[in-house]
Amino acid sequence: MGKLYLVPTPVGNMDDITLRAIRVLREVGLVLAEDTRRAGLLLKHHAIEARLLSHHKFNEHRTAEMLAARIAAGEDMALVTDAGTPGISDPGFLLVRAAVEAGAEVECLPGATAFVPALVCSALPCERFAFEGFLPQKKGRHTRIVALQDEPRTMIFYESPHRLVRLLAELADVFGAERRASVSREISKLHEDTQRGTLAQLADHFTATPPKGEIVVVVEGRGGEDARQRKAQRQTHTD
Repeated sequence: MGKLYLVPTPVGNMDDITLRAIRVLREVGLVLAEDTRRAGLLLKHHAIEARLLSHHKFNEHRTAEMLAARIAAGEDMALVTDAGTPGISDPGFLLVRAAVEAGAEVECLPGATAFVPALVCSALPCERFAFEGFLPQKKGRHTRIVALQDEPRTMIFYESPHRLVRLLAELADVFGAERRASVSREISKLHEDTQRGTLAQLADHFTATPPKGEIVVVVEGRGGEDARQRKAQRQTHTD
């Protein structure tokens, strides 16, 4: 019986990878990669020689069961995506499900994700949170945002640079312009940046300064405004 390893890869700096991940990538017989060119650069950077096979959202429906059968028959494989942990807004779920159903062992290594550093750096409560990933681009988008209006937990969204201002404006329209949020981009890269403020302030900022790079938006949950108002009232009474 073989094993499927889910191996997180750096979201920015190529050195943000664990020693264990490097060892696994060297030892497995096959590395399944969302983009073999990007994976090849990472492997070369760490002097890893490995066989690569393309596995992405356009072919995973066709190949997941076949690959799972090979793993169950004795092959060890590792799955990597372009950045971060496989399955988190990236291919991975279908292969994991097929491998489990085939009786193969699945192991996910701990490692890089984009949303964790963005959440921690947001200065918003992070003991409980709701990860939303990418919202639907068309059908169901507004309905989903409205459904999150009363979500009490901190919310996390992924977005592309050219749609960021649209997302901030939509959230401000439904959640309220004064809802607190942060926008982190280029995490662990040379030009890493986090902007914090209200949804309205952030929309204005990125309208004036169009963003580049991968983006994570963290938004305060419902109730945060009330807590700030109560704190302000207590401070006023104390003064």
